[in-house]
This record gives sequence, structure tokens and C-alpha cells, in this order.
Amino acid sequence: MLLHDLNSATDDEARAVLAPCVRIDSWAETLAAGRPWPDASALLTAARAQAASWTDAEVEAALADHPRIGERPTGPGASADMSRSEQSGVSQDDDTAARLADGNRRYEERFDRIYLVRAAGRSAEEMLTLLEERLGNDDATEAAVVKQQLGEIAVLRLAALVTDDPTTATVEG
Repeated sequence: MLLHDLNSATDDEARAVLAPCVRIDSWAETLAAGRPWPDASALLTAARAQAASWTDAEVEAALADHPRIGERPTGPGASADMSRSEQSGVSQDDDTAARLADGNRRYEERFDRIYLVRAAGRSAEEMLTLLEERLGNDDATEAAVVKQQLGEIAVLRLAALVTDDPTTATVEG
């Protein structure tokens, strides 16, 4: 979608476009209210700043919209499509799948939430290494890491969604 189209959308349309990036209403509302954005860079800067203000409750609620690492989302919609694309590099061989399943289980037992990591651009081995490292975090440190990872995911999704360049804009928007 072109930034011009986001800037000229109604408030409801803009929030609907932004919502699949992360299921935190305040994020979509703040970015929609900040329009018109002069360029995509300004939009992404504002998106990062808004992500830094998320509460623990907002982050925990947003995790419900994310599949476990190594599990493909099966539902419809833009958010599920984004997750499928982000996890496309995760190997599905039996050994890796078993190690991811075991790591996810241990993480969930330890922190009582899914293991969230920015999958885009990372191999399954990298995500497994990060998982093992993060299992050693205390609760407060891990909560901060999860918030940071969720912010990275949201901003990457937004960057893929909105552009200044008409040659790279998606037709679907």
C-alpha cells in the first residue's frame, strides 16, 4: 500500500490496515491519528516509539495472535498471512520440529506464555539458540525481551505493508 493511500484513508480504514501488524489497539489508533505521515520513515519511527510504550497487559494480549515458532498459522486473515510469511524459513524436518516443540513446551512452562521471537530473517537454529538463552532470563528481563521482539515484528510488518515507492506497493494494500 502506498503511504498516500494510508494518509487519505478514513480513520476506520487506516486502523483496519494497521491492525494486522500487531493486535494492540493503541498502536493502530496512535498511528492512524498521526496522519498524514510525510514519509514511510516517519511512520516507522512513530511505530517504534509507540511500541516502546506498550504495557505488559497489551503485550500479553497481543501474543494470542501469534502461533508458536515452528507451527504454521491455519486461520484466515492478514495477520495469519504475515505469520506464515515470517516463518517460511523455519525448517520443518522432523528433528528441528521436535526440538522446537520441546523448546516451546519448556518456555511455556517457565514463562506461562508462548515463545515469541522475530522469525523473519532467522533460521530455525538461530531461533532455537535464542530460545535456550532466553530460558535463563528472569521474568522481568524476559518480559522486556518479548515486548522488544513484538515491536520488531510489528515494525517489520508495517514496513512491508506501507511504502513511499509506487513500484513496490502491493495491490491488496
